[in-house]
Amino acid sequence: MKAPVKPAIEETGDAMTRRRVLSWLSGFGLFGSLIVTVFSNLIFIKPRATYGQPNRFSIGKAEDFPSGARISLDARRVCVVREGDKIAAISTTCTHLGCIVSVSETGFSCPCHGSRYDQDGTVTGGPAPRALPWYQVTLAPNGDVVIDKDTEIEAGNYLRV
Repeated sequence: MKAPVKPAIEETGDAMTRRRVLSWLSGFGLFGSLIVTVFSNLIFIKPRATYGQPNRFSIGKAEDFPSGARISLDARRVCVVREGDKIAAISTTCTHLGCIVSVSETGFSCPCHGSRYDQDGTVTGGPAPRALPWYQVTLAPNGDVVIDKDTEIEAGNYLRV
């Protein structure tokens, strides 16, 4: 009978064997993939949305708008109408293709496609399918006039100031 052959190099606790190197590399790879997974999930949870201007905004005091004024705030796409002690906000976005309408002597006019509106935003001509929307106007506790573009109201509803 032959005696069992002993390996030339015996495993010791300090030696780096192929098994130990592969185990270390596998563990490092799994840990790295765990870190990448957690990082990508955190990025995925946070929405990549760009938010526009707020749809509820203050335009100043009611006294800043003289009686009989129709002041267009092009940056906000709204026209502030003041008649006596009443104030309202009408959209200046054309209901046809979204152009910015301008204030004219007879009401509003769209320079792009020729839609015409009267002073209340009702369509009087052109391709616009519906009237300009009116937005809710409220008074803030400090006396500022606040327009809420998320809330459309019936045409002709004014806020008494």
